Amino acid sequence: MTESKSMILGCAGKSLTRDEINFYRNECPWGFILFARNIGEAEQIRDLVAAMRDCVERPDAPVFIDQEGGRVQRLRPPLAPNYPAGGALGALWRNDHDAGNRAAWLMARLHAFDLLRYGITADCLPVLDVPIEGASDVIGARAYGKEPRAVIELGRAAAEGLMSGGVLPVMKHIPGHGRAFADTHFELPTVDASMSDLQRHDFAPFRELNHLPMAMTAHVVYSAIDPKNPATTSGKVIDEIIRGEIGFDGLLMSDDTSMKALSGDFPTKAAAILAAGCDLVLHCNGVFEEMVGIASRTTGLEGMSLQRAQRALTYIKNRDRADEAEIRAEFATYFDAVA
Repeated sequence: MTESKSMILGCAGKSLTRDEINFYRNECPWGFILFARNIGEAEQIRDLVAAMRDCVERPDAPVFIDQEGGRVQRLRPPLAPNYPAGGALGALWRNDHDAGNRAAWLMARLHAFDLLRYGITADCLPVLDVPIEGASDVIGARAYGKEPRAVIELGRAAAEGLMSGGVLPVMKHIPGHGRAFADTHFELPTVDASMSDLQRHDFAPFRELNHLPMAMTAHVVYSAIDPKNPATTSGKVIDEIIRGEIGFDGLLMSDDTSMKALSGDFPTKAAAILAAGCDLVLHCNGVFEEMVGIASRTTGLEGMSLQRAQRALTYIKNRDRADEAEIRAEFATYFDAVA
């Protein structure tokens, strides 16, 4: 078995091409990620996931997806129900904290049922960003609320629901995307808030949940910390803020390198991300030439990064024995719009 490299990669379509198979076998990414373009019918998804793992000869290779609910949900009916966005959970929480927390746990537990039946073992959830008024709608209703306490409680419940069902949670976007006034899919935002405001508002959910196994960085510049580099490629943000101030010692992956917020070609992006202290480089769009560029500067997973990767997978060894029908029925008492 080949040593895994420090990257998570997507693929172009609903099945692997011969080039993709050969590339994955030679380059051995640690994990994979699925998007809507990869999703067809149930057996096709299972076959694709199995083929990815077969390429790297690792039956436990994590396969990620963005299954939040609301507008960011890759599995749709009939593969999985449509779920409410995080903001709907937040609205419930503001009226009744216990009900909101319970609904968040139930929804995440249902995500785990939905994902595992297709072999998907990691969900890029919870969203721990705390938006401010006027910020870009790229987060918007995906956030649980505009106050840190709601985000902390609902994010904790969601992470615990996923792990109870055997799915790895990935909190995003560390150290906080809520003040960004631009969409990082298209441009690089700069946040000019003071360090004290960031500590009180933006960093708080990540600090409270710093024990979780994985986090995804924000492609955001924080001028009070490093005015030149976004968190994803800032050694200062990763070392002093994410590892230091926030105290997160889990597995750190970049946000998608195919987004427009990061500058440079793909080999340059990959090298900068790893040099800054990220454990893993994420590339999502499945464009073959870009993945080749990422792989050309990505090193083997070793040292502390390997230890964090191994430790992350231990968080999902102990699934509960929850009854899916009962969980769905209880969740329906909070949200009827789950068909």
